[in-house]
Parts: sequence; structure tokens; C-alpha cells
Amino acid sequence: MSFAKFLKDKLGVITLWLSFMLITCLVLWLTPSVHFNLAAVIYLTILQGVTLMAYLTVSYFKKQKWLHAINNQENRNDFLSAPFNQAISEEQKMVQAYINQLITDQRESLEEVIQSQQDQKDFIDSWVHEIKVPLASVKLLNETIEDDIQERQFYQLENDLQKIESYVDQVLYYSRLDTFSRDYLIQEISLKSVISPVIRQNANYFIQHSLHYAIEGADYDVLTDQKWLSFILNQVISNAIKYTADNGSINLSLSKNERGVWLEISDTGIGIPLADQRRIFDKGFTGQTGRNQTHHSTGLGLYLAKSLAEKLGHHIYVASTEGEGTTISLLFPVLTYYTDGTEEKLI
Repeated sequence: MSFAKFLKDKLGVITLWLSFMLITCLVLWLTPSVHFNLAAVIYLTILQGVTLMAYLTVSYFKKQKWLHAINNQENRNDFLSAPFNQAISEEQKMVQAYINQLITDQRESLEEVIQSQQDQKDFIDSWVHEIKVPLASVKLLNETIEDDIQERQFYQLENDLQKIESYVDQVLYYSRLDTFSRDYLIQEISLKSVISPVIRQNANYFIQHSLHYAIEGADYDVLTDQKWLSFILNQVISNAIKYTADNGSINLSLSKNERGVWLEISDTGIGIPLADQRRIFDKGFTGQTGRNQTHHSTGLGLYLAKSLAEKLGHHIYVASTEGEGTTISLLFPVLTYYTDGTEEKLI
């Protein structure tokens, strides 16, 4: 707090002092038995004014210590765990007691919320692992009855099971976003070794919808976590399949420039309206196409893809033309501490 602002807060005290001085001068002037000496009055006013300013200055510096202590307390990382004990005056002690009580209540509430969230995450993790067992059994059972049901029914059941598994994975990865730092392993991974299993995982959709795919460009090694990257690619490719008409195509292109390694996933689907393109990575945003009954969307797939990509140090971009198709680009930046002598280091 500046001294000018402090004086503004003390304007009432200054006004009261001026009022007393005016009343004193008026009384002296109206009293017949007292000789009104203007010089003495001016001297008295200056003396009292200096005294008042000295008092206000001392008060200001005392309060500055108090406000500085509050400011330091707010800037501490352990603000909620450290009690506040810098009060000097009785008024400050009352404020301090109130602040400490608020800190205690806030800390207790925060601990309850954290514990509740942790219990919820533990439940979700347990539920996901438990549901995967009967899900795997149903998939196995579906394979055993393949010859006993119509091909269309078999593929429909298989697709539904895969969708359920995808939604279960979304729930699991969403619950682990906050604990990402405890569940990843950065390694040098071949991009094509991650892409191929994801393509095989969605092979049924490619076959049923007569979709063509191609992987273009040389293979590149990138620093990433294979499990999380597989999930990211699966979300992007699943979206491309969902919004691409039969006999369409999905192309995966790998390239490298001074910024790093690029993986571009392009489809010939319905595209994304321009108004929706800035929001497709927002949590829960389904957009105009996602609200369509034919292309039902949860609004979590691309949100998770972008969130996980950023946590891995990757960047994800979108370019789309409505009615022509969409391209999702993943950039694996060049790391300055992981370059050989022939590569230009980015600053």
C-alpha cells in the first residue's frame, strides 16, 4: 500500500483534526478576553500538523509490516499449511485469528475434497479393471459363435463391444489425468510400431466400411510413452473412421523438419465446421456433427488426446474443410538435449 493510499484511508482523521483546529481558532477569535494572535495560531497549526504527520508516518510503517507479512503469506506455496502469526496490534490480532480460522477450515475442506476424489479414482480404476474381465469373456464368446449367427449381427456385436472397450478406456485415462506424472515412461519409440497396432485394433471398421488407409513417409523414432501415445492415436483414428463415409480413405503421413517429427492423420470425411474448430479439444464439446444421432460423440476423445499430448510434450493441431475432410497433426518437437551434432538445436 502506498503512503498516498494510506492517507486516503486516514482522510477521516485528517478532517477531524482540521475541524478541531478551525473550532479552536474560532473560539479564540470570539473570546473577548483573549488576544487573537495570528502568528501564534499559525505556529500552533504547523506544530500540530507536523505531530499528526509523524504519527501517521509511524502508523503507516507499522501497517506496512503487517500488509507485507500478509502478502508474503499469500505468495507462499504452503499458504494453507502455515499459520499466520505476524499481528502486532489488538485489531490485527483479531484479523489474524479470523484468517487462521479460515485457513484451518479451508485446509480441512480441501483435504476432504482430495480424499473424496482419491476414493472416486480408486473406485473407477477398480471398476475399469473389473469390467475388462467380463468384457474380454464376451468378446471371446462372440468369436466362438461367429459361425452360428449372421455376419452382419456378428460384426455389429463386435463393433459394440469395441465401443464399450473404448469408452471404458476413456474413463480410465480421464481418471488418471491428474496422476499422469506417476504413470508414464518416456522412451525412444518407433512411430510405425505404435501406429500398426492401432490400425489393427480398428481393422473391423476399415473392412466393414470399405475404408482405405495408407502410411506414407519414413519411420522415425520419437521420445514418448508408448501406452499413452497409442491411446491418443486411437482416439484420433476412431474419430476419423466415425466421420468418414464408406469407401473413403484415411492417410497417415510421417515427415520431419526443423521443428521436429510430424504425424498427420488425414481423412476424407464430413469435415468440421469453422465455428467448431477452435473448440473441438474442449472437454465435453461435441459440436454440430457430434450432436447428430448418426455420429454420437461423448466430447472426451479429442480432449483427452490433446491433454495427454501436452503432458508428453507433444503438440496437436487441426485443419479441416467442411465437406472435404480433416487433418489432425501431431508434432514431436526436437529436444535440445537430445540432438546430434548434425541437427540444428532449437532455442
